[in-house]
Amino acid sequence: MENLLVAANWKMHKTLQEAEEFAEDIKAAKAKASLLIFPPSPYLARLSALLEGTSVEVGAQNMHAEEKGAFTGEISAAMVKSCGASRVLLGHSERRQHFGETNASINGKVKAALKHGLKAMLCIGETSSERESGRTMDVLRAQLEECLGGVSAKEAGRITIAYEPVWAIGTGKTATPQQAQEAHAFIRKTLSGLFGKEYSKTRILYGGSVTPENAASLFREKDVDGALVGGASLDVGKFLKIGNAG
Repeated sequence: MENLLVAANWKMHKTLQEAEEFAEDIKAAKAKASLLIFPPSPYLARLSALLEGTSVEVGAQNMHAEEKGAFTGEISAAMVKSCGASRVLLGHSERRQHFGETNASINGKVKAALKHGLKAMLCIGETSSERESGRTMDVLRAQLEECLGGVSAKEAGRITIAYEPVWAIGTGKTATPQQAQEAHAFIRKTLSGLFGKEYSKTRILYGGSVTPENAASLFREKDVDGALVGGASLDVGKFLKIGNAG
């Protein structure tokens, strides 16, 4: 369990007060897995300060690839880091679907995050139609190769992968443990081919309607190194149950 990482993606939820209450609750709790929170960006500095000195990491849900400039509403890697955050979530399917992000634009963000010393969590995953047509592995390979293009083997040590089948995000549908294991094993093999055998140890999280009820069965799979949790992460009790699943 000490190698598992359980991350909370709050998306566009919680007021600052609610976020602070969550942070205080989690400070007083214990979990077997390492914990990470991706709050809305206005809360990064406050939660980083509240959780300083604990083992709980804080990361941004997104960032811009450019260093600075006329990009109203965006935040840069330097801004994320200056708030005390250590990670950034990139390439989530909701960013691709609602904001037009592509593998190429995500690649720019990945390289910017790594340049500034942040750890990047890259989200990849196939749609329902892609799975049904037997193209899952082709889609995952293309996302990995294109989103990580130009990343050096040394930099790759600061990358975590989150496999989130698009058809399972917020739908209540979850990939079976066997489906998750198959995808994770393929991702691990692809990373090893891109960066060398040592990167076969890269953490690969599963995301997509993860709950306290299904987490343990997913974590028992050899290549599942934790979870990226959406809806269930909004409740500190449920989130901690996932962090203690096994």
